Amino acid sequence: MKINYSLKLLATGLIAFVLLTYACKKDVRPPASDPSGATGTAARAATGPVSVFLTKGDKSSLLAQSSVNFAPDAGTNANTITVDEGVTYQGIDGFGFTLTGGSASLLNGLGGNKSAVLNELFGTGSGQIGISYLRISIGASDLSSSDFTYNQTAGDVNMNNFSLSQENTDFLPILKAILAINPNIKILATPWTAPTWMKVNTTGNNGYTGGSLNTAYYDAYARYFVKYIQAMKAQGITIDAITPQNEPLNPYNNPSMVMQANEQVNFINNNLGPQLQNAGLSTKIIAYDYNTDVPSYATTVVGNAGQYVDGSAFHLYAGNIGTLTDVHNAYPNKNVYFTEQWVGAPGNFAGDLGWHINTLIIGATRNWSRNVLEWNLAADPNNNPHTNGGCSTCLGGITVSGTSITRNVGYYIVAHASKFVRPGAVRISSNIAGSIQNVAFKNSDGSKVLIASNSGSSDVNFKVKWGNESFTYSLVAGAVATFKWTGTPGSGGGTGAPIGSTITLKGFNNQYVNSRNGTQAMTCNSAVASTWEQFTVVDAGAGKIALRAMNKYVSSENGTQAITCNRATIGDWEKFDWVPATDGKVTIRGNNGKYISSENGTQAMTCTRATASGWEAFGINQ
Repeated sequence: MKINYSLKLLATGLIAFVLLTYACKKDVRPPASDPSGATGTAARAATGPVSVFLTKGDKSSLLAQSSVNFAPDAGTNANTITVDEGVTYQGIDGFGFTLTGGSASLLNGLGGNKSAVLNELFGTGSGQIGISYLRISIGASDLSSSDFTYNQTAGDVNMNNFSLSQENTDFLPILKAILAINPNIKILATPWTAPTWMKVNTTGNNGYTGGSLNTAYYDAYARYFVKYIQAMKAQGITIDAITPQNEPLNPYNNPSMVMQANEQVNFINNNLGPQLQNAGLSTKIIAYDYNTDVPSYATTVVGNAGQYVDGSAFHLYAGNIGTLTDVHNAYPNKNVYFTEQWVGAPGNFAGDLGWHINTLIIGATRNWSRNVLEWNLAADPNNNPHTNGGCSTCLGGITVSGTSITRNVGYYIVAHASKFVRPGAVRISSNIAGSIQNVAFKNSDGSKVLIASNSGSSDVNFKVKWGNESFTYSLVAGAVATFKWTGTPGSGGGTGAPIGSTITLKGFNNQYVNSRNGTQAMTCNSAVASTWEQFTVVDAGAGKIALRAMNKYVSSENGTQAITCNRATIGDWEKFDWVPATDGKVTIRGNNGKYISSENGTQAMTCTRATASGWEAFGINQ
C-alpha cells in the first residue's frame, strides 16, 4: 500500500468511471482446457433458467438470488448485450484479496467460528464465495503488526539463517487451513522490502522504509527468493508467482524499497531468473506491481527481461485501467494482472461497489487482466493491525471483531466474480449497452457468466441476447448483478452484428457514410469520421438490427427514395439484416429485400440493389 493515503484517496476519486472503449484483439491462444476432462455441455431448450445474484448500493440486496429464463428472442431493446462465446480473450486465474499478516492473525483468533468463516470465504458451496487467488507478502507488509524479513543476519549471503519462523503462529496455520479447503488456490508472493542489510539510502524505521537494493547483494537477494519458495514448498505451499518488489516507485510506505525499471531488468536477467531456473523452480516472475500511470516500467521490464518474465502487474491509485490494454498490445504474448486496490475506511458502500465493479472486476478483465485482487482481506474495527506508519484507514473485505465478522463492500465486490467465474475460465465477447457496464466469461465446465453493473443514475431495462435466445432484466441505478447459465446457444436467430457498439461504415470509395444529422439524404463521401459518421448498432428484434446516429434511426425508405437518418422510432423500414461478406466487410439489407448502396459517394445513398457488390459492401471501424 502507498503511505500517502489522502493523496491516494484523491487520486482514486478522480479516476472517472472507465469508458471501456479499448478494442481488444481476439486472443490467439486456445481456451484453457477443462481439468475435469469434460468435453462439452448438452444443448438445452429455449426458456432455460438463468441464476441471478443481485447487490444494490443501498444494501437492501446483498448477493440476493433469483432467476430469469431465456426465451426465443423477440422484440427490441436499445440496451442489448449480445454474449458471443465464439469469441474468446484471455484465460482467468482467479479473484481474491491480499492475505496480510494482520488478516491471518485476526482470522486465527476467530476461535470456534474460524472454520465456518474460512469455508465461507474459500469454499465453493452454497453460501460460500470461492475466493480463488491470494496475494501474500514475503516478510512483513504495512498491514503486519511489526516489521520483519526472513533473514536479518547481516552479510549472510548464502541464506544460512533464512527462516519462516515469524509466520508460525498465525500466517502459516491460516494459509494451510485455506489450502485444505481449496488446494488449487493460486498464490502470488511479493516483498515490501529486502532484508535491511541489503539496502542503501534508507530513510527510517530502522532501515525498513525507503532505500534501494545494494548492487553488491543482487545475487544474495535472488537466493532469498529461492530459499523462500523452497521453504514454502516444504510447508506444502506452492507459490505460483512472485513480483520482485511491491510498489517499486513508492519509497514512503513501511516497509518499502525503491527498484527502478532498469534495476529490475538487471536483477531479473542476471540473478533472479537464472537462480530460479537453476533451482528447477517454475514459479512465474511478474514485473512492476504498481500504478498504471507509468506503463513504461512494465514494458521496459517485459521487453528486456522477457525470457524470464511472465507478464506485468498493476494497481490503480493513479492512471487509467485502459493502460492494461496498451501494455497487452505492446507484448500480446505476455500476461497482464491486477494485484491491488484498497477501500478507504469507513467506506461508501454504494460508491465503492460501483467504482470497483466497473473499473476493476469489469474494467480490468475487459482490458486483458487474468485476475483481480482487492487489497486487504481482514482488519479489526479500528483498521488494525499495521506497522508504524502503515495504512491506518484500510478497510478489510471483512471486519473481524473478536470471534464475529462483518462483511464489507470488498467482500461483495470480489464475490460477484469469484463465486461464479472459476480458474480456467476464459473471457468471451459482450458489448457495453448504454450505462450497463458488463463482462462475460465461459467456465471450463461450459457454464456462462455475465457480470453487469448499472453505472447510470436511473433504472435500466436491458436485454441479454445469446444465440437466438434472450431475456430482459431491470437493474436499479448503482446495482450489480451476476448472471449464470449453462447450455449451448441456439442458432439461426443471431445477427452476428456488434449489438450496442458504435461503428463507422467505410464505402468502396474509402469514404465514410454520413448521417447528415438527419437533415438530408445520407451520403458516403466523408473523408474523416466524426460525430455524424458514427452509428450505434441496435437490436431490432427477430434477428434484425437498426442503425442509430444522433438519436435518430436510419431508414431504408422502403427503396422508394434515398435513405435518411431521421426516424425517431424503429418501424419496418428501419430494420435491416446484417450480412457479413467473405472479405470481412458487411452488407446491409433492408426489409424490402434490397441492399444499401454507397452509390460510390457520387450521389445520395439508396436501398434499391437486388444484389451486393463493391458499392454495397462496407468496412467496419476502418
